[in-house]
Amino acid sequence: MSRRRMLTTAAGVAVAAATTAGAAASTPPAAPAARPRPPRADRQVDNRFWTTPKDWAAGTADGTRTVARPRAGVELARPLGTVSYADPHTGRTSTWEYARWTGPVHRPAVAATEVIASWNARTPVGTWIQVEVEGRYTDGTRTPWYVLGRWTSGDDREDPGAPVIRRTSVDGQRDGTSSVWTDTVAIDDTAAPQRLTAYRLRLTLYRAPGTALTPTVWRLGAMASAVPDRFTVPASTPGLARELAVPRYSQEIHKGQYPEYDNGGEAWCSPTSSQMVLEYWGREPTADQLAWVDPSYADPQVCHAARFTYDHQYGGCGNWPFNAAYAATYPDTQGVVTRLASLTEAERLIAAGIPVITSQSFLKEELTGAGYGTAGHLMTVIGFTADGDVVANDPASPSNAAVRRVYRRREFENVWLRTKRRNAAGNVVPGTGGVCYLYFPLRPTKAQLAALASVGVR
Repeated sequence: MSRRRMLTTAAGVAVAAATTAGAAASTPPAAPAARPRPPRADRQVDNRFWTTPKDWAAGTADGTRTVARPRAGVELARPLGTVSYADPHTGRTSTWEYARWTGPVHRPAVAATEVIASWNARTPVGTWIQVEVEGRYTDGTRTPWYVLGRWTSGDDREDPGAPVIRRTSVDGQRDGTSSVWTDTVAIDDTAAPQRLTAYRLRLTLYRAPGTALTPTVWRLGAMASAVPDRFTVPASTPGLARELAVPRYSQEIHKGQYPEYDNGGEAWCSPTSSQMVLEYWGREPTADQLAWVDPSYADPQVCHAARFTYDHQYGGCGNWPFNAAYAATYPDTQGVVTRLASLTEAERLIAAGIPVITSQSFLKEELTGAGYGTAGHLMTVIGFTADGDVVANDPASPSNAAVRRVYRRREFENVWLRTKRRNAAGNVVPGTGGVCYLYFPLRPTKAQLAALASVGVR
């Protein structure tokens, strides 16, 4: 079972080929052979992101162009044609012009059991993007083109008359060796010899026909990983005492608000954590952007984050890449999804002033002081005490004032980094294996660049 499956509420729904938005487009040429490079035995995570003019030029442009200023990216220049998309969440069928960029084959430094993509983009009303991945197995065979997200920054509440889709993951994608669980491509049987030894990404840009509109994608990439199955992880040695001044927001005070977004705030750990970190960097919605929120609600920006991270297929706000993409809708902000190997790596980021949004699951008794158990929860590591314990902004708190928590280092590290655990019924279920979101400025400081590079993010 995939580690992502524990957060997926709708699995096994078949997706007909006719509903795949890119199905009518031309198929790109066969991928060139990846340059031989044996995986390193000491690596568990490989990050590769395309962000520079040189990166974008290395891919195959079919109707797209590369722009260099103010930020290097890919845009729609010349539509290849039109395609019809039946939106399963609105019942509407619309016609869209499209163009496509296909990345070069990347051979990660690890033979992967999972791949998670993330992206940073701008999608004006009347545009959207689709991100896909094609993997190559150990035996040289390939996966289908898996859809890892159909994404737009807006929604049909902004302008009911405008052409728009609802952002969504796609369930039911599998080939007998791997499957897609919301936002993660996962090998079905990690005891079998097959691994993902190479992949390439495909980006399709859509716009309303007859317009000059275009999405712009500034960052596209993936994290490939092979974290070993484990119930416990080695303990790291404390090395930092520092705490970042990250705003504190409770998801619980939003309980029952806007139930169309996963039954309201009680399930909003991910967007609440995202909003805390965004405001740490000085990014927040404008008054006009918040005008739709009931004025009697506190912290309307949390409601805003929930609305614009919501995945209509997953039925929640916890889609990892959708949160990173939401963060990057704010000016001069970047967001990625990755995995860290230890709290030592988190310490490097905190030392450089970068908070870490972590994903974990645990029983109540496994994390002293939490006061609850969870099958999947996001919180923000903001620092470390002199004893090395974790200072976290935990949104599963009854008030904003109660959000700051101190968790025992050994307990926190284990519930975050393990890949297997036992639930309350005693059954073995997955853990996330160190998944986190990192949000940082477009132009990081030298110290921040070094810290990011030390965990494989560039």
